[in-house]
Amino acid sequence: MSAVPAPQVDTRADGAPAGSEARREPGSVAGPENRTDAAVIAAADQDTEQFAVLYDRYAAGLHRYAYRRLGPEHAEDVVAETFAIAFRRRRTYDRSRPDARPWLYGIATKEIARWHRSEEARLRAWARSDVGRPEESLADRVAERVSASAARPELAEALRRLTPGDRDVLLLAAWGDLTQEQIARTLGIRPGTARSRLHRARRQVRAALGAGATDELEAGR
Repeated sequence: MSAVPAPQVDTRADGAPAGSEARREPGSVAGPENRTDAAVIAAADQDTEQFAVLYDRYAAGLHRYAYRRLGPEHAEDVVAETFAIAFRRRRTYDRSRPDARPWLYGIATKEIARWHRSEEARLRAWARSDVGRPEESLADRVAERVSASAARPELAEALRRLTPGDRDVLLLAAWGDLTQEQIARTLGIRPGTARSRLHRARRQVRAALGAGATDELEAGR
């Protein structure tokens, strides 16, 4: 008996069925390494090298977030310190929460607050011009250009005028790509507080620059 031919299924370039999207739980990744972040942190209790999985998952995003807020001078320090603190505090992590992104971004945001003057200076520099740094690597120049385009002088000045708390919420949404619920967890505030701060920050930026200002900011993600 001849074999029955398998049905033909159109696939996307990544091998997934056409019209489908990869589905995964928050805090997990597709592929062989599909444990939740909470499971990775739990495994690190027995094998500390397991914690490197979180670095592989989130270091790049955290670096982009810190880079856009502080520039290349401090971004790497913020990321390194974020993971050092997270590692030291891993036993206090709430293992019922599968997604560690809010936890990590919360640590990073507190580290960025330590460099408040640097962020203020960076926003003032953006407000004056968007001159790049010729000595930076290509990757840094690309990130710098994206950041500068998302923070044209007027927008940079509008961000600078926000309170630190409102700025944190707005940039966690725009550059950290976090939901309001995740932002609340990140900053240790109520979801309603996160929502009101985000609404207020967006309203202030739009009042200063027009209705499309926050869209322009988020386009720099």
